[in-house]
Amino acid sequence: MKRVFGLYRMDGSYAISRLHPDEKMPQWAPVSRMSFTSRTEDELSIICEEGSVPDFVRAERGWACFKLQGPFPLNEVGVLASVLRPLAEAGISILACSSFDTDYVFVRRTDLKKAEKALLEAGHWFVDE
Repeated sequence: MKRVFGLYRMDGSYAISRLHPDEKMPQWAPVSRMSFTSRTEDELSIICEEGSVPDFVRAERGWACFKLQGPFPLNEVGVLASVLRPLAEAGISILACSSFDTDYVFVRRTDLKKAEKALLEAGHWFVDE
């Protein structure tokens, strides 16, 4: 069964930062209106608006974001796969993050038009905010 969803184009440009795993949460991280943080024994990663990340921080900048139109129950299967599959088939690298209600997919801004085309061809649509 093919699954298709509405997607929001999130404003702004995003960065993923890599810090030492023992580093305290930096003051600049919560300044962003949207952020994702993960801490493992190997690293502290922060995805947030690019403008919030100081130049001296190790980061990959220049990411665009799509938000899946949710909310989705946490036991729903195949939601993220339905969006990631057409992007993978188009050769587009992604970062994916999930919140309680929905999923977010980041693509490089240089791949944005190609990503939009692949998602539309897969049957997804863009929701006007």
